[in-house]
Amino acid sequence: MEYLNLPLPRLQGNISIEEALSRRRSVRTYQDSPLGLSEVAQLLWAAQGITAPVSGFRTAPSAGATYPLEMYLIAGRIQGTTSGQNFLPGIYRYLPESHRLVRTLEGDFRLELSDGALGQSAIRQAPATFLIAAVYGRTAARYGSRAERYVLMEAGHAAQNMALQAVALGLGSVMIGAFHDREVKRICRLSAEEEPLYLIPVGRPSR
Repeated sequence: MEYLNLPLPRLQGNISIEEALSRRRSVRTYQDSPLGLSEVAQLLWAAQGITAPVSGFRTAPSAGATYPLEMYLIAGRIQGTTSGQNFLPGIYRYLPESHRLVRTLEGDFRLELSDGALGQSAIRQAPATFLIAAVYGRTAARYGSRAERYVLMEAGHAAQNMALQAVALGLGSVMIGAFHDREVKRICRLSAEEEPLYLIPVGRPSR
């Protein structure tokens, strides 16, 4: 596997949380321009980044710190370099503990993913889409039948973190839950235990 180090996240921004909340909207059309690798890194950190290295606590709360979520990046146009090489289109899994990516598939899967999401154009157009998937068993081992509720709550926390971070970066995002689960699992080569919950296209809003 090829591991790609990400730029460190910023811990201070240019707008307040109140302003980010007031400006958050669903954005479905984007400029024809790439995302920067530092922006991608910041968005992933906002959703599931480590904020306490010793305990492993993350930016989003998790029932019993069971951390059932897995974050994937479906990269189309990302501008930046890792290990001296240009960032390539592909599907990447985020590793919160080391703030790195591991590439699982090479190629631009945006069109195929859009087809699996009822043809929604935001996924085709956005330079990147983020996938939040869940492994329910991690939480069910501790909380039994309550696990599904807790996992879905956690996914909402992570998605809202990403949406607000996008606003703070001058980006737009939209939450997509309308897709064929089996198709998304097939396209992204998710494991049998991983269930897709959210697709979140992100890009620069068209004016």
